[in-house]
Amino acid sequence: MPVVPAAAAVALALVPWPSRVTPGAGAFTLAPSTVIVADAALSEVADGFARRVQPATGFAYVVRSGATPKPGSVIEFRVDASLATTLGAEGYRLEVTPHRVTVHAAAAAGAFYATQTMRQLLPNAIERGALVKGVAWTMPAVSIEDTPRFSWRGAHLDVSRHFMPKEFVKRYIDLMALHKLNRFHWHLTDDQGWRIEIMKYPKLTSVGAWRTGTLVGDLHTDTAKRMYDNVPHGGFYTQDDIREVVAYAAERFVTVVPEIEMPGHAQAAIAAYPELGNVKRPLSVLRIWGEGEDVLNASPATVAFMQDVLAEVIALFPSPWIHVGGDEVQKGPWKESAAMQAQIKQLGLSGEHELQSWFIRQMDGWLTQHGRRMIGWDEILEGGLAPNATVMSWRGDDGAIAAANAGHDAVLTPNHHTYFDYYQSKDRAGEPHAIGGFLPLDTVYTWDPIPKAIAPDKVSRILGVQAQVWTEYIADGRAVEYMAFPRFAALSEVAWTPASGRDLAKFRARMAVHAERLRVLDVNMRPLEQSVVP
Repeated sequence: MPVVPAAAAVALALVPWPSRVTPGAGAFTLAPSTVIVADAALSEVADGFARRVQPATGFAYVVRSGATPKPGSVIEFRVDASLATTLGAEGYRLEVTPHRVTVHAAAAAGAFYATQTMRQLLPNAIERGALVKGVAWTMPAVSIEDTPRFSWRGAHLDVSRHFMPKEFVKRYIDLMALHKLNRFHWHLTDDQGWRIEIMKYPKLTSVGAWRTGTLVGDLHTDTAKRMYDNVPHGGFYTQDDIREVVAYAAERFVTVVPEIEMPGHAQAAIAAYPELGNVKRPLSVLRIWGEGEDVLNASPATVAFMQDVLAEVIALFPSPWIHVGGDEVQKGPWKESAAMQAQIKQLGLSGEHELQSWFIRQMDGWLTQHGRRMIGWDEILEGGLAPNATVMSWRGDDGAIAAANAGHDAVLTPNHHTYFDYYQSKDRAGEPHAIGGFLPLDTVYTWDPIPKAIAPDKVSRILGVQAQVWTEYIADGRAVEYMAFPRFAALSEVAWTPASGRDLAKFRARMAVHAERLRVLDVNMRPLEQSVVP
């Protein structure tokens, strides 16, 4: 990889940093007379770029097809099938010269990522939604050859603990796309709220989407010390909302991976339909953090109920992966249930861990029959891993190591490097109240995500990495942005940039410039100068 002088890297200020960058001489100027031309397969991407730059520049481009006009100011998007072998479907070549910008890609995804690079080469004012006068719309001359390190470059958002409006979800996806992230993990259900409309079971949202109040401050073990705001909280996405978000994401080459938690973290569902649970007393949607008092029972009726839910989920989400949670399943309710103990005996299982595995296998088999792949948190390894399961390893790296070495795909989501609900400073008094932990920017950026304990022939089983934003103490979109940025940008570089191309000092210099772009986008980013380890 060519060594780029620090000054040039700062001038380019690209985040994430591309695979290969060769600075050129001069600059290309976007002008009213510029012609945009594209091959048919890339015309929608070219149209998207034209729409992106129009509000700030005032230039109303109409993308043309056919041969490149000569001479003149031209931006062209060309299919190069040979790049499928060398750079893959998400890779691209970008050549910026004083008179021409050329994008070559094997597929539309690669061309789209080229436009995100072009966007960052233009002045920050390009992000404005209205005409900006007096700006020279230039891109520095450069040659870039780029392809991502990982195919799974994810960002998670928990909307169960605190509901996030649809418009913020779309904004979150926009910020993902800017940073070349491509998997939006939408955590839609939990003990504290069910957020997706299921037509067959309307009480999941009429009851399960609403709680009577929310814990204020820490979760004290002494219940007498717990304080609540007593303000009803809730909300859910209609199926039309879901379709809208999925389509919005697809235009930005982001796959939406829905998560429907089971068999644990299900108290909102049990509050709506008590027959799904194990305890004999009625439960309400949980007001505190942590796990609820009950979990789904593993009866055939409950299995069928959840498969009915999944039937509506897969009709809404074209994602190859459907996330079923599987984490932090309390075994106490099953141990105390005569029905579950009888089922364990009937199925010839060794105990509650194998019952959990049996339950998860029912979902894995059903999803496989319907052409989808199940994914879950690393607890799905307990009691035996379902045949087609993909593992998200959050309790460190061990889950990913075990899954990969056993021939299963895995995504690295360890809390010690990817939980953006953790504090960004050891000076907690100066930060918003958080769930705990400490994860500064430098720790995120310097993470090498491939565990050494994975056998060399199994490394390809690591699909990639993902940032997590759990919202127990994050009440709205502005708070999400403060906790996510600038760590979000650092994780994007871990996900995209080759390990040999990452340099913390250069990243910090580029990030100082990139922060100004985020400011124009009104991102509530934590100030960069505060993001150093104290």
